[in-house]
Amino acid sequence: MAKAVKLADIAAKLDISVVTVSKALSGQKGVSEKLREEIVALADEMGYVQPSTARKLAQRRSHNIGVLIREKYMDQYASFYWQMYQQATRIAGERGSFTLLEEISPRMEKETILPRLILEAKVDGLLLIGDLEDTYRTVLAAQGIPIMYLDYADRGMDCDAVISDSYYGAARMTDYLISMGHREIGFVGTVLSTPSITDRYLGYVKALMENGLSANPDWVIEDRNPAGDRIDAENYLKLPDRLPTAFLCNCDVAAGMLIRKLENAGIRVPEDVSVAGFDNFAYPGLCDVEITTIDVNLTEMSGRAVNRLLDRLDDQPYSRGIHIIEGALIEKKSVKKISKKG
Repeated sequence: MAKAVKLADIAAKLDISVVTVSKALSGQKGVSEKLREEIVALADEMGYVQPSTARKLAQRRSHNIGVLIREKYMDQYASFYWQMYQQATRIAGERGSFTLLEEISPRMEKETILPRLILEAKVDGLLLIGDLEDTYRTVLAAQGIPIMYLDYADRGMDCDAVISDSYYGAARMTDYLISMGHREIGFVGTVLSTPSITDRYLGYVKALMENGLSANPDWVIEDRNPAGDRIDAENYLKLPDRLPTAFLCNCDVAAGMLIRKLENAGIRVPEDVSVAGFDNFAYPGLCDVEITTIDVNLTEMSGRAVNRLLDRLDDQPYSRGIHIIEGALIEKKSVKKISKKG
């Protein structure tokens, strides 16, 4: 095994005192910037690891993280969560840990059947992606296994969670549509069916109100049943008799399906009606228009959740509570600037 590099070894190479080396590597005053850079460069070259860093690395252990996702979220219309899972797996691997995925079926939730990962004691912590029934979450929390929520936050429990900024993201997109001349703006999404859809609807209403506008109930279109199941374009997504000039959709998949319905009715996007989405994810072949959207930064969300959970498992300091990750507005081809009316 290679001998650990000490401060004295670096000092001897440069013919300076150990105190000077220590000050340079700890960022203290009393060392010129030129000498500090020289010391830092040599320390890196020699493979010096500060004791505090070495202790942290030694304390980190390999962990198994159980990833739980509702079965319905893993079909082709919801592989947004599959991408989130892949990111979580990659980041856990970079820290020497592993993920084990188990899908939660409707029967498991209804009968509160625990995942095999828990029954067989295979995991040290749980990453819950998306929402689960209240009773089922309570049963999971009672198992005494550290839990981190990803893309969902339970206000009724003292939980750790990482979520996207649905509220302000939707407000920002609505502001953008208004800046493009649109004053008649609809919303697509079944309000109260999921927390994220509700937050995005409220952000949409906030932006309208701040701009002296109001939400026309005729232009708030449901896209699924109230239970929050997958988007059902056949039974929902009904076009109103009079269309607004633009729609904000709760997700890109809903936006793509709306675009299909509009085009089938002979309405062009964006020439006749503009459509904006949310989450920057649409499966291949969904529609032929690139959707202006809010990117929710999957990598940052997954990374923050996995690293916080692993820090907790390693008894390292971490920031508890709900962390909100801001997204970025991505302009594509589905929104057209129009002359402002009224």
